[in-house]
Amino acid sequence: MLTGKEWNIRAKCVINATGPFTDSIRRMDDQKCPMICQPSAGVHIVLPDYYSPESMGLLDPATSDGRVIFFLPWQKMTIAGTTDRPCEVSHHPSPTEDEIQFILNEVKNYLSPEITVRRGDVMSAWSGIRPLVLNPNKDSTESLARNHVLHVSDSNLITIAGGKWTTYRVMAKEAVDAAVKTCNLNPKNECATDGLLLEGARGWTPNMYIRLVQDYGLESEVAQHLANTYGDRAFAVAKQASLTGKRWPIIGRRLHEEYPYIEAEVRYAIYEYACTAVDVIARRLRLSFLNVQATEEALPSIISIMADVLKWNKSKQKEEYEKAIEFLRAEMGQDVNRRSRVSPVNFSKDEIKAYTNKFQTLDKDKKGYITLNDLRQSLKAQGEKVDDETLHDMLNEVDLNKNGQVELAEYLLLMSAIKTGAISQSRLAAAVDIQYDRSVSSVDRSGGGV
Repeated sequence: MLTGKEWNIRAKCVINATGPFTDSIRRMDDQKCPMICQPSAGVHIVLPDYYSPESMGLLDPATSDGRVIFFLPWQKMTIAGTTDRPCEVSHHPSPTEDEIQFILNEVKNYLSPEITVRRGDVMSAWSGIRPLVLNPNKDSTESLARNHVLHVSDSNLITIAGGKWTTYRVMAKEAVDAAVKTCNLNPKNECATDGLLLEGARGWTPNMYIRLVQDYGLESEVAQHLANTYGDRAFAVAKQASLTGKRWPIIGRRLHEEYPYIEAEVRYAIYEYACTAVDVIARRLRLSFLNVQATEEALPSIISIMADVLKWNKSKQKEEYEKAIEFLRAEMGQDVNRRSRVSPVNFSKDEIKAYTNKFQTLDKDKKGYITLNDLRQSLKAQGEKVDDETLHDMLNEVDLNKNGQVELAEYLLLMSAIKTGAISQSRLAAAVDIQYDRSVSSVDRSGGGV
């Protein structure tokens, strides 16, 4: 919803194809009609690519509690799922920690014992609502419909519900055919979608990306991503790409250095009627499904491009940023990821002493906390050139109370989370380790100090 404005529409026929919201529409038509939708929540998580081979996945239809589990290569990552529990219908479903842990525990059963499945490897997590349905055309309500159901009410409201991703075309055909028959419509021809190529498929070939590299100067990974995502429409995207200012690639500025999404895709998404930042990160690009933290880091660039094209003022940009952050927090697993990292410190006295000594290599004044300036000076002494924005991000990852400094207690929580696997990597922890190792090496070389 963009404006909240309402208006009346008159139509010869209405088709109710609203998934988990099926019954709310049916009740608008007939307040006494029986409820047929039984919503079920299913959670999926995304893990790094090394959890599955590039061209092979695994599916087990009988897990420890009888559910289905799978993990498959997807977008050069690994997608794993799923759960199945009754739920309330919501516009903003959220994954829970218990559901994420269930998937991780099941995944462990299929991997080599030498591979540690870590909570910190969960890059993104989300919950979707399956609109499982009872068949209103039958008297028995003992079982759910295995496929989709089509129902025409006394007032000719046509409801199509249930089904699967793999049957979407047949569902659409049956719904439209029912509309033609029920509402006495006069189409020019029969359904023609069987065998119809999807948008972008007509000119696509497996080697099409090479033309994008040769004709436009895109790097190979980006060209492959554009070709596989947009098909022959990839050339239209490439035409909107900006110069990088580098010798190579010539065009195609990335939104995030770890992923092949480029700025031109945001402009193209607006051309395809993306109206909000969430439209772009979740409904056009797939970045929020791949890595919620990388998406947050790319948000300022995405909103800046949208603001330039859509003429957003500062207030609108702030509003879009806040809505996108809330979406990542509540619906894409960022909230549960962060809560999982607040692990109790489970160290011995000797370990706490050792980590405190490491911490104090940056906290030279023994203030009890590390500031941006402490981190800047430490990295400068190591010969590392890091911009202030990156330094701020490094602190912000660990700064739980968001006061601009990392206290010893927060650092110990970080190291505890790394030890338990709740966090897979931390730039701040790496910086502290490097500083500590070099300070120890310096003392060793000098014969133990003066």
